[in-house]
Amino acid sequence: MTTALITGSTAGIGAAFARRLAADGHNLVLVARDTERLAEQATELHDRHGIEAEVLTADLATDDGIETAARRLSDRRNPVDLLINNAGFGNKGRYLEVSMADELTMLKVHCEAVLRLTSAATAGMRERGRGGVVNVASVAAFVPRGTYGASKAWVVQFTQGAAKDLAGSGVRLMALAPGFVRTEFHQRAGMGTDNIPNWMWLDADKLVAAALADLARGKTLSIPDPRYKALMGVVKVAPRGLLGGITSKTGRKYGPQ
Repeated sequence: MTTALITGSTAGIGAAFARRLAADGHNLVLVARDTERLAEQATELHDRHGIEAEVLTADLATDDGIETAARRLSDRRNPVDLLINNAGFGNKGRYLEVSMADELTMLKVHCEAVLRLTSAATAGMRERGRGGVVNVASVAAFVPRGTYGASKAWVVQFTQGAAKDLAGSGVRLMALAPGFVRTEFHQRAGMGTDNIPNWMWLDADKLVAAALADLARGKTLSIPDPRYKALMGVVKVAPRGLLGGITSKTGRKYGPQ
């Protein structure tokens, strides 16, 4: 049985990855800040699927939290075969409306933690000649829309670059770029969602199924829905100046309220 480590495992996309991977027979290392929720999740997945679910309490906004997860990923005696870097959050407010401390915390979770954990995981994977990493980004990575989008653009570029460098090693890396997904993400950030059209929402379980299929195919970028693939196709050919104005208006309409 292989082992998968999932950050931000207790809700949203992370929880959907945990459900799917447990159902497929993977043992899990569940990483999040809330020990009680982690324990409940681990018990449920163990009882339902008969897999082993290890609990690892870590706040990836801190050096200690990142180091805790990195140490587990570096454990050669209990190797992790698949890393899902899912932990993340959004800040409510436009640039200069969000405190610098909150902006830096976002970069630590979205960029520094992803870099350090991916590096810790892939070092052992390369030695074993097998393994995979999914770094959860966002379609916001492809439009000029604030610090959140910028941090997710870094995730995409880093992941695809690392995938190229590790080509032929047996280690697969993929950036996952979903659109709006019904999770706790917006509620935690204090963002309103009533004005987001129904067609823009994705189902987390279907998203995960599509992402894992793309990883198996060797893709380095997964946009797991035809609607968002079409939108990103338009983004690629739209003038940057026009795109900046559109995304600014869209952000005001569909973003934090």
